[in-house]
Amino acid sequence: MKIKEVSELYGLTSDTLRYYERIGLIQEVPRDKNGIRNYSEKNCATIAFIKCMRAANVSIDGLIQYITLYRQGDNTRKARKEILIKERNHLKERMDTMQNALDHLNRKIETYDTWNT
Repeated sequence: MKIKEVSELYGLTSDTLRYYERIGLIQEVPRDKNGIRNYSEKNCATIAFIKCMRAANVSIDGLIQYITLYRQGDNTRKARKEILIKERNHLKERMDTMQNALDHLNRKIETYDTWNT
């Protein structure tokens, strides 16, 4: 797939895709004879993973660390799992904070429903 198609499919800008490639998150993007990127299924799977992790607020540095370990093979499984557990815990903390804020807003909104206008 060309960069425009991948950009539209994953909701990322072309600049973001090129950035991910430049910093090594996406590797070995094939190019045609004119130098135009032609993303493979493997590249797209990596992009889907990156997008998911970014949605979970995983930092670029955390992604680089994880993907670097992944590319080193199965002997890094324990370290990769630890990264994912750490990121899951951070996400859970953020979700708890957001849930508390939502609960507070709902209580405040309910007070308006009980007032006589």
